[in-house]
Amino acid sequence: MAYHNELGEWGEKFATDYLLKKGYQILERNYYYDRAEVDIIAKTKAGDRMVCVEVKTRNSDFFGDPQSFVSPGKIKLLVKAMDAYLNEHNISLETRFDIIAIIKNKSIEELTHYEDAFYHF
Repeated sequence: MAYHNELGEWGEKFATDYLLKKGYQILERNYYYDRAEVDIIAKTKAGDRMVCVEVKTRNSDFFGDPQSFVSPGKIKLLVKAMDAYLNEHNISLETRFDIIAIIKNKSIEELTHYEDAFYHF
């Protein structure tokens, strides 16, 4: 497996552990619908909101912050996949779209959680 794939898998696990420590309930990891993938689908600690999480892991911010790599096209696919998930499981809770940006290399391991990172309207 290529290093960037290993780093991405590590980042998703790191983000999942972070969310669990914050009291989120993880419902799905790597949910696929059509051409879209949602990295993490969770429910808030209070259980009153669904959370669609896109995880971006990089080994540096040389080419830009990890969260800046979430394009309008990716947002459209995330919204489509999350809508399918909610319909498939008959869930009518409000949904929030978050980004977890991670930078990990030999000298740094930094996670930033952007709640309500973008709106699906």
